[in-house]
Amino acid sequence: MQTWWSLKWQQMRANKHSYILMAPYMLLFAVFTVLPVLVSVVLSFTYFNMLEFPKFIGWQNYTRLFLEDDVFLIALKNTLLFAVITGPISYIACFVFAWIINELSPKLRAVMTLVFYAPSISGNVYFIWLMIFSGDRYGIMNGLLLKFGFILEPILWLKTEGYIMPIIILVQLWLSLGTGFLTFIAGLQTVDGTLYEAGAVDGIKNRWQELWYITLPSMRPQLMFGAVIQITTAFAVADVSIALAGFPSVNYAAETIVTHLIDFGTTRFEMGYASAIATVLFFIMVGTNLVVQKLLRKVGE
Repeated sequence: MQTWWSLKWQQMRANKHSYILMAPYMLLFAVFTVLPVLVSVVLSFTYFNMLEFPKFIGWQNYTRLFLEDDVFLIALKNTLLFAVITGPISYIACFVFAWIINELSPKLRAVMTLVFYAPSISGNVYFIWLMIFSGDRYGIMNGLLLKFGFILEPILWLKTEGYIMPIIILVQLWLSLGTGFLTFIAGLQTVDGTLYEAGAVDGIKNRWQELWYITLPSMRPQLMFGAVIQITTAFAVADVSIALAGFPSVNYAAETIVTHLIDFGTTRFEMGYASAIATVLFFIMVGTNLVVQKLLRKVGE
């Protein structure tokens, strides 16, 4: 009886041309993605300050991370809160807007796609929100509230702990119509129209049933890809926090795992500790991604 390895080797030989074509990408992926992740995991068990050779210290970085680093616990709480709110909402919003826009004429669809996608590629997008939530009376939000008598003094929106996280969540939701949105647009246009005709014959009576039993199952690859993008975006938030709330923010109100990682990795150069932070974030992302993919497999059942 042939072993599992011999069967795999025969399959690889039979498909050798495909593997040859994939080789350049797989090589780059291994060197610039897989290898750095593995090196980071190894360094997380060391003390490494960029000047001395890494010194193995076992689980000390992780012990310090969860038992001694109060700022990391704040960052973990903020990141999970941010991901739980922005992840599902932005994912659903991307699909809903893509579904609506897909029903438009081709020319109008192209224009609306650009309108919705533009914020995610705008270079000075944070400048707009800094104007809106400026802490003086010339800020747009303060100006409106003062004009209509809701407040008597300007509010320091981005310097007040209670307002910082809601504002960052709002801005991130506005920015969320990016790659996932385009993926859903493309996926909707690849759904075979004859499936809807067959569904009508089989008893599908309305658009919601079409969506659940035909559209979503036909878009599983795009749904999976969009989920990965949204999970990565939700857990890896940093630019919005730094641009709006500063680095560090007031009482670490906008501290996230990634900003904490940046602090130790690029400011303090404690690379071993930074690698431990990165490893924790990596496993959180992987675990969340596996759960979401398991849920998406049930779509249409």
